[in-house]
Amino acid sequence: MDLELEGKVAIVGGASKGLGRACAEVLAQEGVKIAMCSRTQADLEQADEEIRQATGAETFVFPGDLDNPSTIASLVAGTVERFGRLDIMINNSGGPPLARAATATEEQWATAIQRSLLFFARMSREAIPHLKQQGGGRIINILASTVYQPIDNLALSGATRMGVVAFAKSLADEVGRDNILVNNVCPGSILSDRMLSNVTSRANELGIPVEEALAQRAAETAIGRVGRPEELA
Repeated sequence: MDLELEGKVAIVGGASKGLGRACAEVLAQEGVKIAMCSRTQADLEQADEEIRQATGAETFVFPGDLDNPSTIASLVAGTVERFGRLDIMINNSGGPPLARAATATEEQWATAIQRSLLFFARMSREAIPHLKQQGGGRIINILASTVYQPIDNLALSGATRMGVVAFAKSLADEVGRDNILVNNVCPGSILSDRMLSNVTSRANELGIPVEEALAQRAAETAIGRVGRPEELA
């Protein structure tokens, strides 16, 4: 299927692994030029190499800590300098700390707000002037099923990402007249490093093997298994 994305430019957050990498690869297959960002330079460079070999796409690698507002500004500016435009922003970040609502610490709350709510707001704010310049574009927020269903040990994910939902609604109302669409994607159980971390924590608490805890998580889904990142992308 031709999605008519040839020549468009996208920034993909958290692109070294998991959902971010899957999104980057699918967009690259459609002829999109990709700016890939992640904290871990070695993983990012490996993902970039594999995606370029598989798709022949033009890419721009930007390792950095996107908790820092100036890093986000540099990412967007560098992307536009490299490719001359920006059309798509995939807001995908590492999740908040694993914690429960009743016992989360001040530091965990601060990290969660920084990494979730403020990350999405800052990425969108930097992108919008360039999207307007192109006559429109897309902002896609990768969230989690915690926005509609609590999951043990993921209280901060639900709390902060519900804030992103409200933010995205307001933003969509503000920029829709500029032909900028804002959408939230809230996947369920997708096999990723973060999900494995949560499952491992749960397994340790229950004193059971990780494989058994993962099977329990899979059994809770309608299809009896966890999803794969490429299925979301």
